[in-house]
Amino acid sequence: MRIAVIGGGIVGVSLAYFLSRAGHRVVLYEASDQPGGLAGTIRLGDVEVDRFYHTILSSDTHMQALAAELGIADRLRFRPTGSAFFHEGRLYPMTTLRDFMAFPLLRTADRIRLGLTILAAYLHRDWRRLEEISVEEWLIRWGGRRAFHHLWRPMLRAKFDGRFEDLPATYIWARLIRTRSTRRGVSQREMAGYLVGGHMTMIRAMIRAIEATGGEIRLRTPVREVRVEENRVRGVRIDGVVEPFEAAAITLHPPLVPPLLPDVQGSWVEDLRAWRYLGVICVLLALDRPLTDYWTVYITDESVPFTGVIETTHYIDPADVGGHHLVYLPKYVAWDSPWLQRSDSEILEAWLEHLQRMFPSFHPSWVRHARVHRERYVEPLFHRGQWRRIPPLVTPVEGLFLVNLTQIYPALTNGESLTRHARRSAEEITRHLEGGSL
Repeated sequence: MRIAVIGGGIVGVSLAYFLSRAGHRVVLYEASDQPGGLAGTIRLGDVEVDRFYHTILSSDTHMQALAAELGIADRLRFRPTGSAFFHEGRLYPMTTLRDFMAFPLLRTADRIRLGLTILAAYLHRDWRRLEEISVEEWLIRWGGRRAFHHLWRPMLRAKFDGRFEDLPATYIWARLIRTRSTRRGVSQREMAGYLVGGHMTMIRAMIRAIEATGGEIRLRTPVREVRVEENRVRGVRIDGVVEPFEAAAITLHPPLVPPLLPDVQGSWVEDLRAWRYLGVICVLLALDRPLTDYWTVYITDESVPFTGVIETTHYIDPADVGGHHLVYLPKYVAWDSPWLQRSDSEILEAWLEHLQRMFPSFHPSWVRHARVHRERYVEPLFHRGQWRRIPPLVTPVEGLFLVNLTQIYPALTNGESLTRHARRSAEEITRHLEGGSL
């Protein structure tokens, strides 16, 4: 069956790959000049590096199996890493159990309760029971007010641009589960990994496989409309030309879908407009030396504008990225954040000023390259009970399917969850089409 896949991010490319494996003839449409979406790359001199940071954990079994399936498992690398907290002008390691026990922000009783919080998350299996509990209420219940005030509250404010009061406890539950899964062995050191060439290595391998089965990847080709007649998909409109298809899968974020369906009515279409997303502003620095000893530095100082310091070359070999030491400084933003009105030069100046305050030894002369990247749609925001409004994959229009980030909830947005969701979605689409009348 000939299927149009609209949107060439990691979900779209993965979906097209799995559909092509199932025997469908796929044409993928992407408006930009590069596939991969947030998994895309930029060129720094003569090397490509990730625009945004990505990590493959040792527990990411689907990503590892997919790499093997695509013949690129030999490009996977894993390394032990470490993390730290920046609090009141000081850096505190948080890599080992000994670091945890010496953490000065918390008293002994607080540390015990923090351990119970992590254990409670790890043992909890029914996430729907956490849906009606706010993240603040759940963290205070298990960890106490002191741990919430000194540890969780600053990080939640940073992650959700100051607005976390109505978020369900599933947010912290999913993050604790994933963080716990990075630790291996007696030392409980964190393990993080990557693909040489970044996630784009996997994107390109999937594209080669799609094209090998007769599929097509059309970049710089925005779809203007999904043509629907008599409640059936008939094709997609590219400018003034309608290309015939028997089915279409839209992998765009829900608010971007209704304009493609001008002739489709129904409350389900209007519900798509209501979804709100976190965006991100991310400064990428390519340095001539390491900045810290840590993969991730969590920040509890609310005067620092960025959310954390992610130094990916503590698990990526600098030799694989042109000898650079890559530091990502993200700030997650709501749609109305004043930071979105700032120019790139203003953001870079502010970020570097705070980085020097955090790390007095840092000097701007270390910076070989600096880039500011922005994305409006990074992660859908779920308020308590909102999971009931997740759009279904199979729509009321015959042959029209929606595959997007809202549907992976409560999993986190990462390569593991997105490629796994794409595989399952391709299987469901195939079952539906084979059992229908198309």
